Amino acid sequence: MRSRSLIVVAAVSAAVGSLHAQRPATALPRDFDAYVARVMSTFEVPGIAIAIVKDGRVLLAKGYGVRKLGDPTPIDDRTLFGIASNTKAFTATAIGILVEEGKLEWDAPVINYLPWFQMYDPFVTRELTIRDLLVHRSGLGLGAGDLLWWPTSTYDRKEIARRLRYIKPETSFRSAYAYDNVLYSVAGEVIEAVSGQTWEDFVSSRILARVGMTGSSVRHSAAAGGGNIATPHAEIDGRVRPISPFGSDNVNPAGGINASATDIAKWLMVQLDSGKLADGSRLFKPQTTFELWSIVTPYRVGRVPPDLAPTQANLAGYALGFEVRDLRGHKVVTHTGGLPGFVSRITLVPDERLGIAVFTNQEIGQAFQAITWRLLDHFTGAAPTDWVAVYQARKQRGDSMVAAQEHAAAASRDTASRPSLPLEKYAGTYRDAWYGDISIAMENGKLVMRFSHSPSLTGDLEHFQYNTFIARWRDREMRADAYVTFALNPDGSIEHAKMAAVSPATDFSFDFQDLVLVPDKRP
Repeated sequence: MRSRSLIVVAAVSAAVGSLHAQRPATALPRDFDAYVARVMSTFEVPGIAIAIVKDGRVLLAKGYGVRKLGDPTPIDDRTLFGIASNTKAFTATAIGILVEEGKLEWDAPVINYLPWFQMYDPFVTRELTIRDLLVHRSGLGLGAGDLLWWPTSTYDRKEIARRLRYIKPETSFRSAYAYDNVLYSVAGEVIEAVSGQTWEDFVSSRILARVGMTGSSVRHSAAAGGGNIATPHAEIDGRVRPISPFGSDNVNPAGGINASATDIAKWLMVQLDSGKLADGSRLFKPQTTFELWSIVTPYRVGRVPPDLAPTQANLAGYALGFEVRDLRGHKVVTHTGGLPGFVSRITLVPDERLGIAVFTNQEIGQAFQAITWRLLDHFTGAAPTDWVAVYQARKQRGDSMVAAQEHAAAASRDTASRPSLPLEKYAGTYRDAWYGDISIAMENGKLVMRFSHSPSLTGDLEHFQYNTFIARWRDREMRADAYVTFALNPDGSIEHAKMAAVSPATDFSFDFQDLVLVPDKRP
């Protein structure tokens, strides 16, 4: 989940390294703590939790740094972090357990279990399977429908699922990969329908409790509950500072789990041992591991830039709640997660019996990448690369590119242009087919936009040029200012309005571009 535009896509970029191999290691790098400290300093990360398991034992479950800037309380091995989309593997595992029990079939239509469920295309409604919910090939565009829950909305899980019938597909069914969150929310509805338990209760009792993840929780809202929980941080207006945790539980199946280094180490062990628990019983069978780790939706593997040459992959794709890639002849099973102020990565190398989890409380993916790659080099016997330097340089170039694009857009503005209509003519209620109502009102001589189901999306409309305005959200933690462009009918009335993010760095879950805002002419 968050940025997610860089984190989820960039996380898919991991794989093959140097051919000049050394002997694979079985213990931690001797300089590892110093390396983590360097990562934290370079990328301004207040706190990190790391779990490493190897050959059936925990090599490391440890916290580094502090929970919150300005507060000396340290991160420890039991400090909770929002693991965001790393939750998807738990949801896929829950589905696998229900398949083993005969309550679901991987390739049965979703409507067998949720008769009310519909997609935009009736053919897709009939053909979409349980497996399809988990593998990002439905035809929806990247992040489509995320505004139904992101930022925090008043829509509940069932209403989000119901509204998918109004979202037009971007590609044909099963023809392309495009990451989504909303279908994992639907998977949560399936779990409830066939088990009689909510997703939260099922995952808590049937997975976390049995694995021994006794300190973990299954709700986004728990991140604001106090206790031994890391505070999320992000760079706002050029300064890293604490931000509010994401608190809505309407898409917990896509990203709601909060976990610690100690707890996630237990999860890594169970995954690497094909579902076997510490007491010798099974959470799931080896056949379910095969399903979870088998590519369903392949990615096109292109050539990486020279500084990432050690990460060149030969094959890659999305399995069930996991991404799968190759690495120096090894299969790698991995995923990342992102929420406001939390980003993370989990990596499994099954034939090395190696598991790595890196959680951070700062919204910067370069930190978990630099740590993960250092460990992968070490444990697969590759010649080491200075990944801190690599990712620091990439961040600097990326920041410069974003700044240049933002500057170019501002410089191209026609400052002499004026709106075609008096400001009050733009005011009114607008309706999007899948999101719902959005209002624009005149307040104190200015236009103010309000998303009716998303309180944080309240912003002042500043004229940009012609009939385009910029929505400046009053909650500056959004970091998602958006263009609002009005199209007129021949008589000068407003036909519709469309939106687009101002900055290329805007998180993809702000899918403004999918909205078509039509004036509401209902009496």
